[in-house]
Amino acid sequence: MPYIAEISRANPSCFLFLIDQSGSMRDPFGLDPSRRKADGVADAINRLLQNLVIKCAKAEGVRDYYYVGVLGYGHRSGPAFGGSLAGRELVPISEVAANPARVEERTRKVEDGAGGLVEQKVKFPVWFDPVANGGTPMCNALSRAKDIVRGFISQHPDCFPPIVINITDGEATDGNPQGPAQDLQSLASTDGNVLLFNLHLSSNKAAPIEFPDSDENLPDSYAKLLFGMSSRLPEYMRGFAEEEGYKTTENTRGFVFNGDLVSVIRFLDIGTRPANLR
Repeated sequence: MPYIAEISRANPSCFLFLIDQSGSMRDPFGLDPSRRKADGVADAINRLLQNLVIKCAKAEGVRDYYYVGVLGYGHRSGPAFGGSLAGRELVPISEVAANPARVEERTRKVEDGAGGLVEQKVKFPVWFDPVANGGTPMCNALSRAKDIVRGFISQHPDCFPPIVINITDGEATDGNPQGPAQDLQSLASTDGNVLLFNLHLSSNKAAPIEFPDSDENLPDSYAKLLFGMSSRLPEYMRGFAEEEGYKTTENTRGFVFNGDLVSVIRFLDIGTRPANLR
């Protein structure tokens, strides 16, 4: 059975995030007109990076179970980390932990113990800033992801297969992304093929279509294209999805269409939970 390799310091795995940074990412999420898509995605990725650091933290420090990369694609395409990590394509999680571009002070609402909510100040590390400018060169991003992932697998041939998560709100402006997506998914470690998940961001108020197992109810050819580009969820990941209330089958794909900010966070959480972390 594939997707069972142990993830350890001796045999790390890899997450690579492809982030649409086109001009339309300035638009608001459908149900939240006060927040731009670019801002919401940046917050979600930064929160996810913080959670990955926490998962890898042990008494002696942060263990390098993962290498992580964030590639933006828009007017300019390439590595999207800020600060001292700028220009790096894949970074071990211990270096991510040690090198946020900055740490902001934010507020969140917490229970006050008397049935109400109060605001609490929290530290929020930022590695990745929002950008929204230009077109949507998705084919280029997928091709670059293939080169990065191929290099990682050559160094870690027995790794849990790398997971690539593509977040976009529009169609590719540099060709048909199906071919580059297939080329990326054809790469494999001894434990299985690379996983590519796709998340389409909402511009309207229709409900998201989350983790479908067919393209039957998808509204248009573009949604069906993204579905066809998405990998089937491994069995262990289907279990996580079902714990969150999703119904899954062997054909369930790592795909959300018309996602809002809540579905972005859920999708990233399910798509990045480790299978066999030691």
